[in-house]
Amino acid sequence: QVQLAESGGGQVQAGGSLKLSCSFSGPSFISYGMSWFRQSLGKVREFVAGITWNGGRTYYADSVKGRFTISKDEATMTVPLQMDNLKDEDTAVFYCDAVYAAVVVSGVDVYDYWGQGIQITVAT
Repeated sequence: QVQLAESGGGQVQAGGSLKLSCSFSGPSFISYGMSWFRQSLGKVREFVAGITWNGGRTYYADSVKGRFTISKDEATMTVPLQMDNLKDEDTAVFYCDAVYAAVVVSGVDVYDYWGQGIQITVAT
């Protein structure tokens, strides 16, 4: 069973930096594509950043491009999210997501796991 745990959240002044980390426990970390999502008060959960299973490609929401960096550390089974030049609109609960799609005889089995979320507050 896969479990995800976010850490590194808290409050920071606008323009500052924070580094979130997602710790993965369970089998086959190397097989999972990893992402960060966030949800602000009263809004739907939105994609922030993602990285492919082998770390070969990264993806970012337009709102965070050039400010956030996602990576995947196979040795420690963690997915850091470096967040720089934070803005008021980055205030949200951030969630880690792990996805693995396995091709089977009947089609594709998708395994999708979420962390509990962690609060980031950017003060102006």
